[in-house]
Amino acid sequence: MSDDPRQALLQRAEEQRVAFVNLQFTDVLGMVKTVTIPSAELPDALDHGVWFDGSAIEGFARIVESDMYLVPDLATYALIPWDQHEGLATARLICNIVTPDGKPFGGDPRFVLASVAQQAASLGFGFNVAPELEFFLFKTSPERDVLPLPHDNAGYFDVSTDQATLIRRQMVRALHGLGISVEAAHHEVAAGQHEIDLRYDEALRAADHTVTARVTLKAIAQINGLYATFMPKPFAHVNGSGMHVHQSLVDLVTGQNAFADPDDPYGLSATARHFIAGLLAHARGMCALLAPLVNSYKRLVPGFEAPVYISWGRTNRSALVRVPRITGGRHQSTRVELRCPDPSCNPYLAYAAMLAAGLDGIRRKLPLREAAEEDLFHVDPRARGLTMLPSSLGAALDALREDEVIQQAIGPYALERFLDAKQQEWESYRAYVSAWEVERYLSIF
Repeated sequence: MSDDPRQALLQRAEEQRVAFVNLQFTDVLGMVKTVTIPSAELPDALDHGVWFDGSAIEGFARIVESDMYLVPDLATYALIPWDQHEGLATARLICNIVTPDGKPFGGDPRFVLASVAQQAASLGFGFNVAPELEFFLFKTSPERDVLPLPHDNAGYFDVSTDQATLIRRQMVRALHGLGISVEAAHHEVAAGQHEIDLRYDEALRAADHTVTARVTLKAIAQINGLYATFMPKPFAHVNGSGMHVHQSLVDLVTGQNAFADPDDPYGLSATARHFIAGLLAHARGMCALLAPLVNSYKRLVPGFEAPVYISWGRTNRSALVRVPRITGGRHQSTRVELRCPDPSCNPYLAYAAMLAAGLDGIRRKLPLREAAEEDLFHVDPRARGLTMLPSSLGAALDALREDEVIQQAIGPYALERFLDAKQQEWESYRAYVSAWEVERYLSIF
């Protein structure tokens, strides 16, 4: 095979009988978008990019600046496992977005994350993350309408008696076919709820894997007559779906985990402690990016293992930041787990915000408060001096508008369009009269 990456990719596509190539990107809200080209157009796409109308995409460009180009990242090439028909394959390439003059587009979420990662590199760090994707599988009607009915009645780590175990294995195989490594897959706490944990990777690749995994899980569920939803809280009285994000920094010179210190009681280096302090300091400001839906804040309530108070600890699963215990001799696995994100977020913007928050803690050498190891739902948070995460999307948007570090990380273009879209969502929700209100008040007042 050719030493030229472009020629090697074209040769590989020809050998695999690729008929079409999906050029994939995401809008500012994290929704996957695709432009499909015939394989005959792939050489030109690799050389010159592919034009598209940016004004048609949520949060991208005004009509007067609509010309955009998709530039494929050759390292993201993969066959789509479920889209192989009559021996003709469909492949996927994730793209960067550039303007007609060849400059990166400031509203491209992938560029936003790459820019913050470059800031980390200038300080000598690489950023690694591993998300835990939780989701529900719902039944569908014969007409393929989604029915809010869980497909099983199993619980945490249970072996389901229906098709769920087989479907999770199909999902893992499909992810593997796309070059995504899975650490574990299991049933979650609620009926019909599942979790698939992706392996640690560099942040940009991890974000690529996260958006690809959401598409993959939905596709495999649909093939099996089910619907996979990443809605954070589809039911009021059961656990919601989160996306806990494990993260650490690596020293780019030595290749060692910059968070590890075996002599510390929690195994944390000074760098890790400053990083956690940064996450806590900016938790409110970045919450709208990590939990971006009105529905997200129905999950962030006491009693369902989701965080409410801005705190950290090891054994405490009500804490916002948890430090998983590492077995002896595995200090390179030292990491911190942020527990407020949910799988509806745009992972590019979410990972960028987390990294920016942690780097701010390192730059300013922020001190880390004492760990909170007791169940925070059964103590007086005021006595502990704990503040709370925003209780609504509206409050989270206000907090984002006050956090200059997170605003700078996202950049003015993506930030403006994210805030506009989310403010419209919040105002629409505020004006909506729900069935709960009618049931509770109509016959009384």
